[in-house]
Amino acid sequence: MMLRYTFKLESQAQRIEQAVKTVLAQGLRTADIFEPGTQQVGTSAMGQAVVAALAK
Repeated sequence: MMLRYTFKLESQAQRIEQAVKTVLAQGLRTADIFEPGTQQVGTSAMGQAVVAALAK
């Protein structure tokens, strides 16, 4: 939201949102959104997964 609304960087915001969706589709979840059938990871691991998805 910061990139989109404060800095007017729509394409960058979309890239990050897509990376998050990719990681969620892989089944990774932090404790606050964990549900059965998914893999619980810490915030650091989740952040690293999102960065890895951005690099693809």
